[in-house]
Amino acid sequence: MFVSDCLSVNEKGHLTISGCDTVALAEQYGTPLYVMSEDKIRDTCRRYKASIDRYYGGNGAPIYASKAFSCKEICRIVTSEGLDLEVVSGGELFTALSAGVDAKHIHFQGNNKSLREIEYAIESGVGDIVVDNLSELCRIEKISAEKGVVTSISMRIKPGIDAHTHEFIRTGQIDSKFGFALETGEAFEAVREAVRAEHVELIGLHCHIGSQIFDKSPFVLAAEVMLAFYNKIYAELGKKLTHLNLGGGFGIKYKDADAAVAYEDYMNDVSAAVHASCEKYGLTIPKIYIEPGRSIVGEAGITLYTVGDIKTIPQVRTYVAIDGGMYDNPRYALYQSDYTCLIANRADQPANFKATIAGKCCESGDLIQENTMIQKPEIGDILAVLSTGAYNYSMASNYNRNVKPACVMICDGQSRVIIKGETYEDLIRNDL
Repeated sequence: MFVSDCLSVNEKGHLTISGCDTVALAEQYGTPLYVMSEDKIRDTCRRYKASIDRYYGGNGAPIYASKAFSCKEICRIVTSEGLDLEVVSGGELFTALSAGVDAKHIHFQGNNKSLREIEYAIESGVGDIVVDNLSELCRIEKISAEKGVVTSISMRIKPGIDAHTHEFIRTGQIDSKFGFALETGEAFEAVREAVRAEHVELIGLHCHIGSQIFDKSPFVLAAEVMLAFYNKIYAELGKKLTHLNLGGGFGIKYKDADAAVAYEDYMNDVSAAVHASCEKYGLTIPKIYIEPGRSIVGEAGITLYTVGDIKTIPQVRTYVAIDGGMYDNPRYALYQSDYTCLIANRADQPANFKATIAGKCCESGDLIQENTMIQKPEIGDILAVLSTGAYNYSMASNYNRNVKPACVMICDGQSRVIIKGETYEDLIRNDL
């Protein structure tokens, strides 16, 4: 019935998440409200960890891509389940370290790291910095030399694979702002420079072909391409690498029609390609890393709103206004992302009312979903938007000087606040 197995309907006809009544949560904490299921997050982490143990004998790890949802508590939860952490900014690194994450298990990504961020990563002793371009390699070498250290790095490679996803979230093809291209020889020359450098140690390769991918074949092809390059580096430069990060991008369900593939199926097919390629080239299987982000937290989260004005334009559409909008979920405005919406206090009733969910921002494009089917709404109802655990809080803003909502975590039917809602005082804190 629902896009996530942590959701259900109770005897009152209310939507529940991990055993908690969402209507009661809205009454207790107010709306808008982000709600996350710790039970679902931990279960997904364990499935990914089990796949590494099963297919690679534990030689490697899942890495949580924290850009999907970054706060101290999520860092604690995923690392307690044996995952490493990927960060893409100094702020995400600071959050992870503040949560007590061991820096050795943090991997620093990003395509335009500042000098300050590189220095922070090196001083913190992160597991590796994933190098995106030659000028960045030079900066890392220079800073490492000044500090008298050798910094572990990986190289981000564009394997030339089109993942058939939205153009904004494709990252593996040649026309991408990320990484070094294989087709042009750029990647090999960059590796050559890294091998020559005195104050960096090249330990591995990294690729990421895109996000929200439902087809297994691009991941299989990426593994084959990366291991062929891995072998070329060893054959021509004599450099034996130890790590291979195959990225993330595994699709989740936003709508019932989304043909999400079980994570284990991705892992099974990719591991077969890894083993076959290593056997073909006579390589020792490197440590294998994957970088799920959205698929760990996406389906584990929902957002709750209170329905406000309902405006019907005859023979055009009906707008159902909510007390949130693009400031707490900009994804529809950015790239028309699909969502499942429902009236949480009548979740057991048929969704037979066509509505356009409108936010409160002073912006015509402030919509959450258009022409979607929900239960017939009334002012004061609680509207739930499902699968909002990824890239909602992370991308939230204070547009129109709205305050960012609180986030509560649910575990074993109990709720707790993990991010306090902002206040108006927070909005002016840095004003002079």
